[in-house]
Amino acid sequence: MLLRVMPRDGTVVLVLPKRAGLAAGQAFMQEQAGWILARQAERPQAEPWQDGSHLPLLGEKLLIRHRPEARERGAVWLEDGAVHVAGRAEHVQRRLRDWLKQRARTEFSSQARQMAEAEGLTLRKVTIRDTQSRWGSCSAGGNLSFSWRVIMAPPAILRYLVAHEVAHLRHMDHSDAFWGLVARLVGGEVELRAARGWLKRHGTDLHLHG
Repeated sequence: MLLRVMPRDGTVVLVLPKRAGLAAGQAFMQEQAGWILARQAERPQAEPWQDGSHLPLLGEKLLIRHRPEARERGAVWLEDGAVHVAGRAEHVQRRLRDWLKQRARTEFSSQARQMAEAEGLTLRKVTIRDTQSRWGSCSAGGNLSFSWRVIMAPPAILRYLVAHEVAHLRHMDHSDAFWGLVARLVGGEVELRAARGWLKRHGTDLHLHG
């Protein structure tokens, strides 16, 4: 049996083996009530996007400026080191989220296709999702999927995740050959360890925005 506390909203997920009954799972959760409460208490507070708060973008924090009457530049735009959002206040978070998703789609698709082409690998499609359990995935058919939230992390983290999934186009496992290819794609073992370490320390924080 396995318990997970989801990073975004604290939802508790119980994973049961095929032969385990629901009653046994419920009993297990009751036994682990202290652990569940402790994990939920450790979760940092969410950071809503609003005028005067900050939006992470590729490792930088941009000041959010709500510009309700300024529509000539579009819904969201960058100017003077800040991200500006037009329209009503209740639409700020959705507009920023949509804008980041589009940035993520462009960055992931561009980098993944460049890496795959350089390695002579076939990449069919790149999609962007909002997952909580994994940052990226690679299907047997050559399709890659990434969490749009990684666009908020430093560029080296985005490159590592692209390299990780592109490497799966050749090695559908986590063998030494796989990790060797990932290390080469990101620039070396030091860069690989640094990126993995960053995700372990700060990855959960990416779920607290938007």
